[in-house]
Amino acid sequence: MKFIDQYLEESSQIVRGLDRAAILNVVGVLKRCREEGGRVFALGVGGSAANASHMVNDLRKITLIEAYAPTDNVSELTARTNDEGWASCFAAWLKGSRLNARDVLFILSVGGGNLEQNVSPNLVEALKYGVKLGAKIVGIVGRDGGYTAQCADACVVVPTVNPAHVTPHTEAFHAVVWHLVVSHPDLKAVPTKWESVAAAK
Repeated sequence: MKFIDQYLEESSQIVRGLDRAAILNVVGVLKRCREEGGRVFALGVGGSAANASHMVNDLRKITLIEAYAPTDNVSELTARTNDEGWASCFAAWLKGSRLNARDVLFILSVGGGNLEQNVSPNLVEALKYGVKLGAKIVGIVGRDGGYTAQCADACVVVPTVNPAHVTPHTEAFHAVVWHLVVSHPDLKAVPTKWESVAAAK
């Protein structure tokens, strides 16, 4: 029980420490993207790739924002990795998708990308490509935010309350924050199923 209590207390501390203004900035960038007819490309690696897929579903279904995750197409992703290299796979995918200045790159990551330590170089190259084209950059990341936080227009950094739990807390709070974002009245366009069922009773 001691570990469970500790872990849940850490989660409570993270909730209290989340930057509310940063979350609102993410909402603002996405709202503008929808108004301008842009698209959201959600990028993540490992567990964050699974989170990106879930977030894309919510953006499309709840906020009516056109959204995609490169990692949802395993054939293209692995072909590009095999033929062109891991570091360039996301940037090449975005080039094929005709990324432009109306679009948003949404990064879900623990470290945010770090070339010096060779961590998530594909995120860094995608970010560089996005910045070059004038696309907006948003992220939900952990630690110090890495390269994502350096170049983002809006970035939520999940506070580190225990260095031993940075990864599980960050990946868990990806979901907490993006669900908050798609539920925000400035973005939510379609009722969620169980809430609409309850309201109909």
